[in-house]
Amino acid sequence: MRRLSALRGGGMIAPPMTAPAKRDLVSIEDLSTAEILELFEHADRYRSDLRAWSDVGRGSIMATLFFEPSTRTRLSFESAMHRLGGGVITAADEKNTSRSKGESLADTVRVVGGSYADILVVRHPEDGAARVAARYARVPVINGGDGAHEHPTQTLCDLYTLWKEKGRLEGLEVVLCGDLRYSRTIHSFCYALARFGANIVTMPYPGFELPDYVLQRLRRDYGVQAAAASVADLPGIAGSSNAAAYLTASKPHQLALFTQLTHVEVNRIDAIYMTRAQRERHSGEETKNYPRLSRSTLGVAAAKDARVMHPLPRVDEIDYDVDDDPRSVYFRQAELGVPMRMALMAFLLGKIQLQAAPPVTFTVAPGITAGAGLRCRNERCITNNEGVRYLTRDFRLRSEDAPPVLACAYCEREVEARFVGDCDSRAVYRYQGELALAVAPHQRVYFESEDQARAAGFTPAP
Repeated sequence: MRRLSALRGGGMIAPPMTAPAKRDLVSIEDLSTAEILELFEHADRYRSDLRAWSDVGRGSIMATLFFEPSTRTRLSFESAMHRLGGGVITAADEKNTSRSKGESLADTVRVVGGSYADILVVRHPEDGAARVAARYARVPVINGGDGAHEHPTQTLCDLYTLWKEKGRLEGLEVVLCGDLRYSRTIHSFCYALARFGANIVTMPYPGFELPDYVLQRLRRDYGVQAAAASVADLPGIAGSSNAAAYLTASKPHQLALFTQLTHVEVNRIDAIYMTRAQRERHSGEETKNYPRLSRSTLGVAAAKDARVMHPLPRVDEIDYDVDDDPRSVYFRQAELGVPMRMALMAFLLGKIQLQAAPPVTFTVAPGITAGAGLRCRNERCITNNEGVRYLTRDFRLRSEDAPPVLACAYCEREVEARFVGDCDSRAVYRYQGELALAVAPHQRVYFESEDQARAAGFTPAP
């Protein structure tokens, strides 16, 4: 047993305990699958009587820093904190914050995430902004949506809704329809569905398909395979896209049933997830014939047991007469956001403990800091906007194959590094060569091209 220190007056005190590491929710990957399921159980407890938990968060203060418009996300977080017995401070209008004067997000969260508040919820127009907030704030940070990157708490609400409606997530057939390119909700949801072993049918509006970087991550991290899909006639949405795809993370022996995934016929649908056109992130693209879900859509046999979901706000992609259909759960989805966010905040504030193990912690490997090397190719990434003033570009090493694949540590957009520079010799080599592999990891600087290396002061080896 560790020896105790003596106090004046003869009392004894144990050595100070090490504070638990701060947990943030920037990406849905910041929670393990087992932790998500355990949070569902806590959400159920809170939902059983929303007024019975006002002692859980007493004395805690949440700050909502919203630099983009929001109704449901902000109000559900604020309702959740009030129901836990905590307090709320909010910056809900960017024009009335110091950002309008040029203050950086890093400085804002340093100030607010101190004596002002015990937990921050951040919504920001730039991809990767939530990761910046998490790095600079001393208190837990929750991503309320960052650009077109992720919206993990909406994903938790979506998964929780499906779990309650269907009793499981594995093996479900989920149709994603509409703007899949710019919807951060869709991106988070795809990753989570793949993790839980659900199958995804994508039915995008033409030109608004899932981005390549999302598909690449699904393939690499979850073993998802793709095939052309035929969906049993879905009037109003099936005819809107010629790019329907079936994405499955099923086990290989199951894939054999699909004749090597060349074509999949979908005859059962568990959920139809509609999304609006994300016009705030479009560059004037035409959405004249955007898909629309109506009563006739739900009249087909394949949709007999489907649940109609939508993250809201709805514009005109779901007819109002669908609201009365018992399969429509989008308003329940919004309602479930309160107990789900209560459970999440109670966990991050240390008010409840989870038995499940956390995900494997990611750390940036030495030498991955880009410095004068790689640049994130995502023009919406915070490193190419506000962050140029104070952020050092750094990357996650996703794969060491030739060429290695690195991902921006903020927005997770991937890039291939075909050249490796040596910080000592200032020489640069093609990655496949023996000399490149001989460079110690902590001495490496990665580049996409020789021109990029020359611009940084490195000399191509003969």
